[in-house]
Amino acid sequence: MKILVCISNVPDTTTKIVIGPDGKSINTSGIQWIINPWDELALTRALELKDAGKATEVVVANVGPALTEATLRKALATGADRAIRINTEPADAWMVAANLAEVVKNESFDIILCGIESSDHNGSVVGGLLAGMLDLNFISSVSALDIESDKLKVQREIDGGKEMLETKAPVLLVVQKGIAIVPRIPSMRGIMQARTKPLQTVEATITESMTATVQLANPPAKGKCKMIDAENAGEVIRLLREEAKAL
Repeated sequence: MKILVCISNVPDTTTKIVIGPDGKSINTSGIQWIINPWDELALTRALELKDAGKATEVVVANVGPALTEATLRKALATGADRAIRINTEPADAWMVAANLAEVVKNESFDIILCGIESSDHNGSVVGGLLAGMLDLNFISSVSALDIESDKLKVQREIDGGKEMLETKAPVLLVVQKGIAIVPRIPSMRGIMQARTKPLQTVEATITESMTATVQLANPPAKGKCKMIDAENAGEVIRLLREEAKAL
């Protein structure tokens, strides 16, 4: 089976985010960019399936400017066979999904994997939008995936438990924690091979977005922390009642 993994280029979680002078964007100077963690897990599972002989090709794609090629090269170093970059600045989830859909229409993927959300915007809508645009079967919150013959065995998280499903390709799966245990780390051999693997750049066909950023703001500073002796339960109750008004 042929698998497409959609990848977001996001700031490393240790990066200190600085709002730009326009108040509507972030200052990208000095940011360390990485593969979105949920997408990285999706890629790891796709590569595991290929290693097991259950997938024939793993392709990664993202919507982003040239600077995102470093992230795509990391995915290639990890083991992806080829990469596609849709050349435009991602403005919102609808625009990203629409451009991915146009690329997917030109190829025949059996499985499309999207992380449940990106660690920068936390929107959690690209996968659902993409499935709708492509009129594909769609399963969300997937925490396990296996392929048996022409059937896909899927486990998804639901309130109070897990749900086991069977489906057939083509399908779009939105995956979350559990789809793979540990993200795969590129080897030195993989890094060398990534330099020669295909990285295709295609121009975006949809450049309009459906949302606009009005203003960015930092969250309010945290208040001072009060340290209370572990044996002083009475003081905890007093603070919860008189200051936090939680009781």
